[in-house]
Amino acid sequence: MTHQRIMKNGLRVVMEEMPAYRSISIGIWVKVGSMYENKLNNGMAHVIEHMMFKGTSRRTAADIANEMTAIGGNMDAFTCKDCTCYYAKTLDIYGKQALDILGDMLCNSLFDAKELKKELGVILEEIDMYEDSPEDLVHEHLQKEVWKGHPLGYLISGEKAQVAGFSRERVLEFFRKYYCAENMVISVAGHFDTEQMYEWLCSYFEAIPEGERSDPGKAPVYTPVLWTREKDIEQNHLCLAFNCCTVLSEERYVMTVANNILGGNMNSRLFMKIRDELGLTYSIYSYGSSYEQAGLFQIYAAMQPSQTEQVLEAIFNENKRMICDGVSGDELRIALQQIKAELILGYESSYNRMSGLGKSLLIRDRVVSLEEDLENISRVSREDVRDFFEAYLQREGCGIALVGSRGAI
Repeated sequence: MTHQRIMKNGLRVVMEEMPAYRSISIGIWVKVGSMYENKLNNGMAHVIEHMMFKGTSRRTAADIANEMTAIGGNMDAFTCKDCTCYYAKTLDIYGKQALDILGDMLCNSLFDAKELKKELGVILEEIDMYEDSPEDLVHEHLQKEVWKGHPLGYLISGEKAQVAGFSRERVLEFFRKYYCAENMVISVAGHFDTEQMYEWLCSYFEAIPEGERSDPGKAPVYTPVLWTREKDIEQNHLCLAFNCCTVLSEERYVMTVANNILGGNMNSRLFMKIRDELGLTYSIYSYGSSYEQAGLFQIYAAMQPSQTEQVLEAIFNENKRMICDGVSGDELRIALQQIKAELILGYESSYNRMSGLGKSLLIRDRVVSLEEDLENISRVSREDVRDFFEAYLQREGCGIALVGSRGAI
């Protein structure tokens, strides 16, 4: 059973006790990411995520790492387009110690100018690392191009020229705007006492200023494009994008089923046809990228440059078959079973429960239960899937990105 509370400063808390467990997962969710940035501060949310681990008024960076390691736990963070999360996973007996470290980081980080300068160098190396990864490159730049000029298309890491010039003053200005109670959610799942946990949370986080919740702003305009990047590599990396539903839309359940059937696993149509039957590619899959304002349905494949056009046509043919012929009853039944099994198994992890609770409350302003998800998945019909493909996956609405040999398409 989940319990929701709101602190005096407006910070929302969601907790789920899992009595049979001996672990605890804690997440501090902040509604800030690259979609809340502009051209001048793109990459700032990611920089702040890094700086949270670089020392507080009570702890050095080494202290943070050593104390978490000493209790046998794992602490990390990630930045997305629509949120940033700081989390800890540890044994239930060390829950308070993990909270003390997280609370110290969120409330007392120094953002030391010397440490910032060093960390910016690390982040610039990270940006170069992504540039050297063609699979990362093709996904990120396709989103950037189809949503060109809109923050939702910005790279999470930012551009090197801008990031290199970030000052402590600008970092603090951004931090104070977004790291406020109204813009945050704390989620906890695992073995703990709800009343005791809430008391601890208040003691560590109630001093965070109230502030205002992030406004996602206007939706981007989706524009089908062809973007290519010449790279001297053995394979071509291809990514297709189609305008799709938002994370708040009920159509997201249909998208989950459609994705499972088309390219979401090893028995999907794309995998069985293009990889196993035709032998044209080793890696091929599809996925949805959905946010409050907009969404994409994307398909990725890697292949020999000489086979790029053949793979592209094979993908479009499978999409067309989904529109013209629909899916069989067996395909739908298997997809629904797979998805429901994944949901149920995922709920048996304290980390997954913490993540699901936290992000749901942060983005949807409510907690979506497992039963609600299962019920909505069960309602998806063959007609729903066919209609989804007809509405969103038409060839003329496709954006394409290619990293490798430009002459391949």
